[in-house]
Amino acid sequence: MTLTTPGLLFPAISLLLLAYTNRFLVLAQLIRELNAREGESIRPVVVAQITNLRKRINLIRTMQVYGVASFLLCTFSMFALFIEFNTTGIILFGISLACLSLSLLTSLFEIHISCDAIEIELQSIENKPLSSRINRNFVK
Repeated sequence: MTLTTPGLLFPAISLLLLAYTNRFLVLAQLIRELNAREGESIRPVVVAQITNLRKRINLIRTMQVYGVASFLLCTFSMFALFIEFNTTGIILFGISLACLSLSLLTSLFEIHISCDAIEIELQSIENKPLSSRINRNFVK
């Protein structure tokens, strides 16, 4: 394995970390807006959303930890290959790939949880009474 093999992961891992950070920032903004909007009491749908948001924040933290670990291990792998510790470099690169895989799998699970959040909102909308202005022919 050459020094450039682990180097190929650098752009991919960097972009993943950027995407994870953006997901975190969107959730943080959503939580702040939810807190400001709800005031002194909260609706039952918001309680369900809070549970969902907590899960997602923890998952994003886990995604970032595995992503950073992958990035560091990739760097250590390149250094080991640079100083011609080829076996160590290969092992570190393999562990880096495993961390990257764990990060991606966690991301997949977080996407599943975020779909649950949308489902909670859809159920909340469905539970609202129909407006009298809506033509009843559109309702199935």
